[in-house]
Amino acid sequence: MNVTQRLEVMFDELWPIGRSITGSGYRQSLDILSSVMPTDRLVFKTGLKVFDWLIPKEWIVRDAYLIDPNGKKRAEYKVNNLHLIGYSVPFSGRMGLAQLRPQIHSLPGQPDAIPYLTTYYRENWGFCMSDRELQSLPEGEYQVCIDTELVDGHLEIGEAVIKGKSDREVLFSTYLCHPSMANNELSGPLLASFLYERISEMRNLHYTYRFVVQPETIGSIAYLSKRGDWLKEKLDAGFVITCVGDAGLFTYKSSRRGNALCDRVAKLILRDIGEHRLEAFAPFGSDERQYCSPGFNLPVGSLMRTMYGRFPEYHTSLDDKLFISFDAMTKALEAYLKIVSALEGNWVWKTNFPFCEPQLGKRGLYPTLGAQKQRERKVEALMWILNLADGKSDLLEIAERSGCEVEMLISVASEAEVAGLISKI
Repeated sequence: MNVTQRLEVMFDELWPIGRSITGSGYRQSLDILSSVMPTDRLVFKTGLKVFDWLIPKEWIVRDAYLIDPNGKKRAEYKVNNLHLIGYSVPFSGRMGLAQLRPQIHSLPGQPDAIPYLTTYYRENWGFCMSDRELQSLPEGEYQVCIDTELVDGHLEIGEAVIKGKSDREVLFSTYLCHPSMANNELSGPLLASFLYERISEMRNLHYTYRFVVQPETIGSIAYLSKRGDWLKEKLDAGFVITCVGDAGLFTYKSSRRGNALCDRVAKLILRDIGEHRLEAFAPFGSDERQYCSPGFNLPVGSLMRTMYGRFPEYHTSLDDKLFISFDAMTKALEAYLKIVSALEGNWVWKTNFPFCEPQLGKRGLYPTLGAQKQRERKVEALMWILNLADGKSDLLEIAERSGCEVEMLISVASEAEVAGLISKI
């Protein structure tokens, strides 16, 4: 199977699992991903203080449903795990529709969508259903069954590290805490897993690559309580991987710093790929807001396709397999691999021929074969490399100033180094 097919197979395995920020569904999902990206587990026990937060109790779900006056089951968790509000406390009883309705949530503007809601940090219970179904509920008495439990347990984070020659690090972070949603949930950890697999196959890596799979928000807060000081010392670039499964344009959200290495490389790669969108940092969204909080201010951005909250299917049952494209997910994987290639090739160069340009023809560096436009682009890239190899400009700066594709500059710089024209600093 190719990567696109493997992504789909793993998606189908993960899709039906009920996940939350803790619990067996989350751990089962992490185990499945570990078949591609083996992870060590960091464990944070219930009640542990992590900065201003406490690790919550573990949520156990056995079943949840309503039975209407006609004996029909409604909002059944086992049919769609979005029907139960996340972290609902146990409840069993009977009540009339008027009393029950405040506990049922829908989206009138999207009558066929089941919304996704949670109540992690305030004990409550409730159901979600399509507005069309809500409006059709008959009057009368309903039986309510929520068979859940909140117990002392733990929160778990998966971590995998690929060692490079340097202790300077690149971080890829994603989350695995939502129930059945395709783009906003599964696309991120799926891509991260296969990105890990591809990087682990590379040889002579300069950077060390760190992968983190965690529950959103509380997970990154817990992770930073353990690894934050290390990342402040070692991290050169980081990316939160989310919403990479739809067919929309690539979108890059900058780090809080705005011009960190992650920002420079992502913007250049997207420039080379084609039409895209750029978003300035804002203190909301996904885990980048924790990585970029003032005390850490880490160089972490986020490369997505359509940004969270910008597609109507977001946080609803409409974010399903029909909404995403595994071909688009594969292309997003390729974009991240281009970022890795650019980071690995981002050397500072110094020319060995500072006085006028060296003769290229006698070194076989002046192309005579191939399409004219390709030859012109290669010569242009080589001229820029030779001129800006001043011992101060890195390859990304040369790409910024020249407009040449990063991939072309890396290739040409390698040829020039072999020919003895430039040297790495």
